[in-house]
Amino acid sequence: MRRITRGAAALAVATATMAAIGTGWAHASDRTVFHCPGGAVCIYPRDADIHSSTPTDVFYSYGAHNLSNQFGNHYVLNNQYGGADATADLCTGYDGVDCGITIEMNYFRLVNLTPINSVVLNRP
Repeated sequence: MRRITRGAAALAVATATMAAIGTGWAHASDRTVFHCPGGAVCIYPRDADIHSSTPTDVFYSYGAHNLSNQFGNHYVLNNQYGGADATADLCTGYDGVDCGITIEMNYFRLVNLTPINSVVLNRP
């Protein structure tokens, strides 16, 4: 009898956990904008239309992300959330050095990425 009770309790906990995880993912997908997931900074293909293209690079974690082989004009979308400080900086140096362009939360810009070598996601 105890084994059945423990099994039922474990099943209830597992079901509640999966429901919570499922809800979290559904909430994140609700923030998808121009194929860029909520909480991310996205870079689109060179000379592509942001409305109909899918991102080639998607960054979720805070800090610097080095770029390679990105030339010409690309849209960069900051789809992070959490406050006004959730910005994305575009930097000419690797590892987030010499940043000169800041993209505010919920904004995008068309940027020549030829001189850009890293993107920094700033914590809100």
